[in-house]
Order: sequence, then C-alpha cells, then structure tokens
Amino acid sequence: MKIHALIAEDEELAREELVYLLKKESDIVIDGSVATGEEVISLYQEHESDLVFLDVQMPGMSGVEAAKQISHMAKRPPSFIFTTAYEEYAVDAFDMNALDYLLKPYDEKRLEKALERAREQMEFKKQANQQEERQTPPSKLLIDDGDKTVVISPQSIYYAEPTNRVLTIHTKDKVIQSRMTLQELEKKLEGLPFFRPHRSYLVNLDYIEEITPWFNGTSNIKLSDKNNTVIPVSRAVRKELFKKLEN
Repeated sequence: MKIHALIAEDEELAREELVYLLKKESDIVIDGSVATGEEVISLYQEHESDLVFLDVQMPGMSGVEAAKQISHMAKRPPSFIFTTAYEEYAVDAFDMNALDYLLKPYDEKRLEKALERAREQMEFKKQANQQEERQTPPSKLLIDDGDKTVVISPQSIYYAEPTNRVLTIHTKDKVIQSRMTLQELEKKLEGLPFFRPHRSYLVNLDYIEEITPWFNGTSNIKLSDKNNTVIPVSRAVRKELFKKLEN
C-alpha cells in the first residue's frame, strides 16, 4: 500500500534531509514539500495526502494551526507527524492527536519507528473505510429487466423468488424479471432489512404482516402487499427470523 505524504518545513536543509530520507522508503510517495503552513494547506486541497509532516514552528501559520485547518476541511483527515528542534514543542503536537513527532536533526531509526506507526494507522483506516462502505446500504438499485435496466428503491421491494430461470422481483409498482441470481440480489441489499426465510425467497422484513405455524415446525409469513402473499419459513431459520423482527 502506497502512502502519499506532504512536508511543510521552513528550514531548507531540514526539508531536503526529510525528503531524502523518505525517498529511501519504497512505499512513501512525496506529493510535495513546502516551507509554510499556508502552502501545505493548498497542497493538501490538491492531493488529499495520507500523511503530513509539519514543522511545529514556522513563520506565519504554525504547523499546529495548519493541522487544525486541514482537519476541519478534510472528510477523512490525514495522519500528522510533527517535527521540531525543541522537545518542549512536542506537547503542542500531541494536543492535535499527532501520530508522532520527530526531533531535528532527524534520526533514521526514530523516523522509521514513526513510519511504522503511520503504516499501521493507514492499514487500520483502510479496513475501517472498507467496513463502513460494506455497512452503508444503497439508496437505489440498478436491476436488469429484460432488455432494459430499471432504477428502483430497495424499500419498494416486497420479495424476490427464482422462477423459470429468471429472478422475479415483486415491488410496489412493478414485477421485474432479472437475470441476476437471488444470491446476487441479497448481496446488493446487505445492510437493509431483507431475509431469506426459505432458500427460494428473499423477503423485505418491513412488509411482514403476520406469521402463522404450518406443520412439522415450519411456518408461513403473510406480506402486506396487495395480494397478501404467503411465503414459507423453513424450520431451520424460524428462530433467526423472530430474532431479526424483534431487533
């Protein structure tokens, strides 16, 4: 995984040294190096880099103030590593929830330790973002319907069932005949109140009107669609269905 970095350091020699050290790291991509807080903000708006090295004390806008502005403007703020020639300034850095701080002149082993922390945090953020994306349900679905593609709201779906080698999706407004499988539709609807009461059905839990016992431990559910459709519930998932409805 590549980590895109920015550097803001007003001392030219210190800036060049940090660029030199970071270029030795195969997974670090330097998006830019500048001398002021104002410049690094402008660069961040252009690149939205993952990691920002900031000198705590710079003429004009300090590194801490630049970090605050970047954090406010960013949808997902980057990680910050502050640099300083004076250890007492590290307190200011950690007030900004800095990932780490480095004392100048730079020690390569200390820099590597800071980069390892950055790598760990990047991996954590990546996994968290992926989890968030998986948990965010879609507001619209694109479904093939014969020779056309229709756009529907997931909440308009009452239930779906495979029939005659196609997937029949019953909605409030229409019946769709799709080439997708029941499993593919179920995956599209992850995070929404849909349930498989039987291997051949996917049902919107919001439209279950009642559940009645059938025979041998099985049940039937009746939906609140205009046909009051009855769908079987297998014995194996009956308890899970009740649990989902209660939640």
